[in-house]
Amino acid sequence: MKPKQLAASSLAVTLALAMSTPSFAGDSHRTKHVETLLDFNQKDIPTELSLKNTDAKVITSLADGNGAVELTFLSKENLDSSFTFKPQTTWDWSNKGDFAFALDIINPSTEPLHLYTTVADATGQTHNRSVAVPAGSSNTYYMELKGLDLDRDTGLRGNPSSWASDHTPIIWRWGVKNLELKDVTSISFSVKGLVRDQTVIIDNAQLIAPTEIDKNYLVDLVDKFGQSAKVDFDGKVKSELHLQTLAAAEAKTLRKTPISGRSKFGGWLDGPKLKATGYFRTEKVDGKWSLVDPEGYLFFSHGLANVRMSNTSTITGYDFDPSKIKQRTGDDLTPEDSLGLNRVADDAIPTRKVSSPLRANLFEWLPEYDDALGKHFGYRRTTHTGPVKHGETYSFYQANLERKYGLSDTDKMMERWRETTVDRMLSWGFTSFGNWVDPSYYQMDRIPYFANGWIIGDFKTVSTGNDYWSPLPDPFDPLFTERTQKTVEQIAKEVQNNPWCVGVFIDNEKSWGQMGSAKSQYAIVINTLARKASDSPTKNEFSKLAQKSYSSIDALNAAWGTQLASWQEFDEGVSLSEFTDAALKDFSSMLNHYASEYFRIVSKTVKEKMPNHLYLGARFADWGMTPEIRAAAAKHADVMSYNYYKQGIHPEFFTFLEELDRPSIIGEFHMGASDTGYANPGLVIATNQKDRARMYSDYMGSVIDNPYLVGAHWFQYIDSPISGRAYDGENYNVGFVTTTDIPYREMVDAAKIFNGQIYTRRYGDNEE
Repeated sequence: MKPKQLAASSLAVTLALAMSTPSFAGDSHRTKHVETLLDFNQKDIPTELSLKNTDAKVITSLADGNGAVELTFLSKENLDSSFTFKPQTTWDWSNKGDFAFALDIINPSTEPLHLYTTVADATGQTHNRSVAVPAGSSNTYYMELKGLDLDRDTGLRGNPSSWASDHTPIIWRWGVKNLELKDVTSISFSVKGLVRDQTVIIDNAQLIAPTEIDKNYLVDLVDKFGQSAKVDFDGKVKSELHLQTLAAAEAKTLRKTPISGRSKFGGWLDGPKLKATGYFRTEKVDGKWSLVDPEGYLFFSHGLANVRMSNTSTITGYDFDPSKIKQRTGDDLTPEDSLGLNRVADDAIPTRKVSSPLRANLFEWLPEYDDALGKHFGYRRTTHTGPVKHGETYSFYQANLERKYGLSDTDKMMERWRETTVDRMLSWGFTSFGNWVDPSYYQMDRIPYFANGWIIGDFKTVSTGNDYWSPLPDPFDPLFTERTQKTVEQIAKEVQNNPWCVGVFIDNEKSWGQMGSAKSQYAIVINTLARKASDSPTKNEFSKLAQKSYSSIDALNAAWGTQLASWQEFDEGVSLSEFTDAALKDFSSMLNHYASEYFRIVSKTVKEKMPNHLYLGARFADWGMTPEIRAAAAKHADVMSYNYYKQGIHPEFFTFLEELDRPSIIGEFHMGASDTGYANPGLVIATNQKDRARMYSDYMGSVIDNPYLVGAHWFQYIDSPISGRAYDGENYNVGFVTTTDIPYREMVDAAKIFNGQIYTRRYGDNEE
């Protein structure tokens, strides 16, 4: 069934329930019905449906008398609200051929809903996806569980659908693509971080199969401008002349100075004048934490992150003779994904060859190296995910800048780009950049920015056993201190004590531990205790703490429920799977001790080498932090930082802000849509550009009203490459501008409105 626009009323329910027949997802939609699991025609909620933080009732269509289930997801607590299908015995779908699980979903409300799905098998493996259900719509949503696409590693975070179907595919996220289909234990649908209750209606849980497969679904996806070659959309560039015309029209709308009511540095000119130190600082004013600009004006940091070329390139599927590639060294200070294009040397070019036909076939066009646009090739020596571990890249975005400005001189082109970008930030009302701004912006003295760095090197590490980006540093290794000093020295050299620099972020989204179980919360401690003290400085520290807490090994055994013969055996490695209350208390102390040393070293180094600039922490991911880690950071960071990808700042999740009472900043958030041809909209899904702009405004409203948050940064300035960014395949529609550098008008208009009221909404009208 094609999506229907429905009024938010009971009439919508009645009309939509006309689809309540097993043939709804049938042959007329180029799919065939395989098996009905639940049709909800009984009077009671079926026993196979379990609920969490969700109300449910069976409703009946006046049209045909068939049933459906109305579900209301509750937002009263910071809990995932969900419904789960659990069979009385596990489902055996091993002989179904190529198939998908499908569910009819009606959203009668005026707001879209972002649903996460999890399929689990008896081995504990999970298959995870998500989808946006538009406001006032009814449709069938499916997730492929066996088929062509599940055997393809494209390097993309989400592939276009291979099914020729009018139904809506649920987008791949993470986990195991090919589950053990002989023993499927459950299928869950959940919402996360709701700020308001939301209602949907579900019907016809069933299995469907495709009758038509597009075998070329991964061929010629990307046109010569880096856009979707298969989807037309408003703002799509048709030619170089079209691009230049759009750019000329926009240029007439841009300004060179901050909007009215802003100080030189973007602070609240009409607000109270506080102590001016010549640099950014923090202060609590009338019960609300705030940044204060160098002139003493209240400052709220709102801007766009990732304003650089590093993440605009995509893996092309070509490579070179490895002996021609300059490899990394232990003295490198910049991670691979933060480098620029990093083009190969000229003597490598003759050795160019296809390394991944699948990747190479994604593109309708790539230039030759001696073409005018050939200068925008690059290279990645390592990648995080995908079938290509290293190889050639291309930046369509940078190539489009050359087309747009008509400048073949790269230095002049980039200077023009920087000026235009800052003009945009000021014209759109932003007060600053976010993280990961190219250092070439640092001395422009036009808009505040945040410097950043990663501490990388050959120091020893510790692990949670599930380190998403990389293992964590061992701060008790003296080499970590040395590498920290080198990193901050480089940042200080780039910043040059510039007062436009608000402060410094060091590291990002490390896997510090996850809440949910003792094993995940204290994973660093548990895994490190199993190591030898002679191999791990952190294990050696944990051993000292244990011996300080317990007079003898027998005392520790009594407390932890262990049977260790000596402290020497403890030092050789302790494997633990069950934990007493006393052990958990010790684990908490050890984790805090570990994290305190990390943050102490980094903070001390920043204060020594950049004494006039704020240290803004390590940008915690909401999925990778614990109370111990936050408490350790709060002792040393001037401003705490969190990356939070949800619909808004949920008060129950962020109760710790009051407990810590520290100025805090949202380092990353975004919303994306698929109406411009992106197979994966982003981490939080909107239904279209208009909806994306609304969700952005709602999110920022929840930030500005929180007394502990001093800013929030949108991730990111530019859309991801539609074929995935080179390092990890993110192919998200999350930019304020497209890969052709055309602004999304809906997002810009929403930003102008919100930014125009930042200070009066945050602090109220100044009556003095």
